[in-house]
Amino acid sequence: MGKRGGRACVVVLGDLGRSPRMQYHALSLARQASLQVDIVAYGGSIPHEAVLKHPSIHIHTMAQPRFINLLPKILYPVTLLLKAFIQFTMLLWFLFVKVPAPDIFLVQNPPSVPTLIAVKWASSWRRAAFVVDWHNFGYTLLALSLGRNNVFVSLYRWFEKRYGKMATGSLCVTKAMQHELEQNWGVSAKVLYDQPPEFFRPALLEERHELFCRVKKDLCHPIGVYDIISRELENQELNETLFTTKRNDEISLKQNRPALVVSSTSWTPDENFGILLEAAVMYDRRVAARSEGSDTAEISEEQHLYPNLLFIITGKGPEKEMYEEKIKRLNLKHVAFRTMWLSAEDYPLLLGSADLGVCLHTSSSGLDLPMKVVDMFGCGLPVCSVSYSCIQELVKDGQNGLLFSSSSELADQLLILFKGFPGNCDALMSLKAGAMETGSSGRWATEWEDCAKPLITQVVSQNAD
Repeated sequence: MGKRGGRACVVVLGDLGRSPRMQYHALSLARQASLQVDIVAYGGSIPHEAVLKHPSIHIHTMAQPRFINLLPKILYPVTLLLKAFIQFTMLLWFLFVKVPAPDIFLVQNPPSVPTLIAVKWASSWRRAAFVVDWHNFGYTLLALSLGRNNVFVSLYRWFEKRYGKMATGSLCVTKAMQHELEQNWGVSAKVLYDQPPEFFRPALLEERHELFCRVKKDLCHPIGVYDIISRELENQELNETLFTTKRNDEISLKQNRPALVVSSTSWTPDENFGILLEAAVMYDRRVAARSEGSDTAEISEEQHLYPNLLFIITGKGPEKEMYEEKIKRLNLKHVAFRTMWLSAEDYPLLLGSADLGVCLHTSSSGLDLPMKVVDMFGCGLPVCSVSYSCIQELVKDGQNGLLFSSSSELADQLLILFKGFPGNCDALMSLKAGAMETGSSGRWATEWEDCAKPLITQVVSQNAD
């Protein structure tokens, strides 16, 4: 490994810009293994600048068969087969013909069909090693829409298991998934935990101010209603944002700023966004009730005991419009929502500027971990996360975040953490210290060097013998 002229091919049957782990793989293969790297993926979102500018990384963009989405839902089984066939044909063209012969193929799973089949065939034809990076199980995602007992789900699982076992080597994201692969799939995988790369870190005051200046237009447009944030933005001066103010070239945080809560979502069925909406309503009503229930002398103190909350929800996905319609009907007094899509450079700055992260990921398999939480910890951002089977491999309840199982639990956590915000919220500050410690304890480059590089070096060497 590291010889000049060595080559790797990273395969992502999805939007490369929304596949951060595979972007980090490409960067590590180029930087730490000194390989030329070809990425075969769909376009859409813009990848990180570090990927685009690296001279050893070459992106080959496939066209998505969008016309398939226009077919009626009654033809869904036919649509699945047609889509898989078109994707398979396109993958074969890129992997057999367009991309220079690599020493190793590294493929993201899921999706499994037709990706694993195409990559296995290509690796055999081109005599290259074949490594699968198991992010989740594809058949469990398909089961969300078709049901576990559907024949297509059973067939998908058979293909995923059969071709997954044919890989030269495997990586996975949790110890729980490693155990499942070994015990029930006959696959020996090395755990490569997601870790934040170097550009996920707490944002400087100047960076915060500049970010909030850039996104001011997005914050000005509420989701269908005139809310507390709209009113506050109307009265702002040019040298201030919702959260910061600039006086004589000195930037400071406002004492009366709203608390900023960030959640990143793919707007898919495995993230029940309704939990967050219900918790926001509960928080809003409880804060309003406390203020209205106080006598005149206590009203001012009660109103400032709990801050207004601004939830910024980032991401793209199929259920976004449905939830935006629900947000329009909430009629909140102390809580506001904004949805937006940020560049790969601005997203870490948003996390590094926020006060709390919320994760609604539940995992279709119960065996993967949300990378968004890893990114949040990299920025020193504590997290409230839905509890499920293996989440405690990442979120340590009461140390770097809190776990919840219902909207009422999340609402209670918001009230506990933001009481006395911004100056006297000890519980939040304690979790923030834990998140900072977690984020600084491991970085992607180190994790990749220790866990992925030895495996990749080994399988390439064995394949060459």
